[in-house]
Amino acid sequence: MEFEEDVDEFDPERLIQCPLVKHHWIRARRFPYHLVKCKESNPEIAKKLATCPFNARHLVPKADLGDHIMKCSDKAFMEQDVVSQSCEPPQEHLSNGSTWQAPPCHEDWETELLEGSDSPFVWGVINSALNSTISDQNNSLPPRMRSPETLPYTMPAGLIRTISPSPWNLVLLQK
Repeated sequence: MEFEEDVDEFDPERLIQCPLVKHHWIRARRFPYHLVKCKESNPEIAKKLATCPFNARHLVPKADLGDHIMKCSDKAFMEQDVVSQSCEPPQEHLSNGSTWQAPPCHEDWETELLEGSDSPFVWGVINSALNSTISDQNNSLPPRMRSPETLPYTMPAGLIRTISPSPWNLVLLQK
């Protein structure tokens, strides 16, 4: 099947002979999957074969690997990649084309942390005042509607204590 002169190399429907079991003929699009399963099913045969460094679909006898590497058709693709990378223009030519600069950053997280309050962040509590929850605040709901008593993921204020002034160190009390 593969020995025909007019076989399209990139045709996903073309048939390829399995290198492990010679009577297996597999469509090209399924060939990588077949190799994995066939290696698992035939571990003794798989031990005698080596994988080509240029194309994992090429399994050849270990003794013939050196000869295969010299003649492998996929070696040319690797050599082209190496040559094209060496022909790329230097970085200085690329950087001369762009005049964009990053805007200055005005953030200073360390200063903000030192200036911030010592109370921890608690979900559902405004201004970290543990006695004042969102439900105590004025809201703009119509008279027939009320805000929820608690928000998702809130904890009663008595369950949380801090170990340090940092808002990142929260500890749950054991009951």
